[in-house]
Amino acid sequence: MSTETPSRKPDAREDDELPPFTEQLSQQLGGVKGVVEAAVPITLFVVLNPLLPDRMGPLSGLQWAIVISAASALGIAAWRAMRKESIRHALNGLFGIALGAFLAWRSTDARDFYLPGIIQGSVYGVLLIVSALVRHPVIGWIYAVVAQGGKKEWRQNKPLVDILSRITILWGAVFLAKNAVRIWLYWIDADNALGLMTLFGGWPVTIALTAFTIWAVRRHMRSVESASPSEA
Repeated sequence: MSTETPSRKPDAREDDELPPFTEQLSQQLGGVKGVVEAAVPITLFVVLNPLLPDRMGPLSGLQWAIVISAASALGIAAWRAMRKESIRHALNGLFGIALGAFLAWRSTDARDFYLPGIIQGSVYGVLLIVSALVRHPVIGWIYAVVAQGGKKEWRQNKPLVDILSRITILWGAVFLAKNAVRIWLYWIDADNALGLMTLFGGWPVTIALTAFTIWAVRRHMRSVESASPSEA
């Protein structure tokens, strides 16, 4: 009897480890609310820029689109602060919007609104792939923080490191591919198509990659459990 109790505890603990990974990854994205809020400023710019007339009073249509987009990002951050909610995700989005707005306002070129995101995404793609090639996959370290409280035990689990390295390479390849398309659209001066690519290649792709990551890690953990001698 005393031997059965220890064999059950690890299983229960491992089962309990999986949901927090899902929940905290959701928190990393800011949850559904955070994803929607992050998409509002860029969506406003993508929609308003081609619809507004060339001139509206003292500002051009592009400038009005920039002002409304930046104001929405500020408004979301202020609303979160008033409600004493985390403004980390709002501030991250606000910085990117502010930099893009500054560049587009200065150059009067709508394409420049997306330039910081293009550069940032390309750098992320390279760093993700390099981290996997040197066997320190970024997604693995995120997994360690989210699912294991920052512990480094995953580094001794070679199959898990292999899986997380492949997943990290996938993330990096997707980032590089979508930003290659955005660079091409920027180059050919297709600002409206660039906006749509930014919108639909942003959070939807990140959510899909996150879901795949969760599924792959959970699948690995279940396979480890099923192969565990404690179940035999």
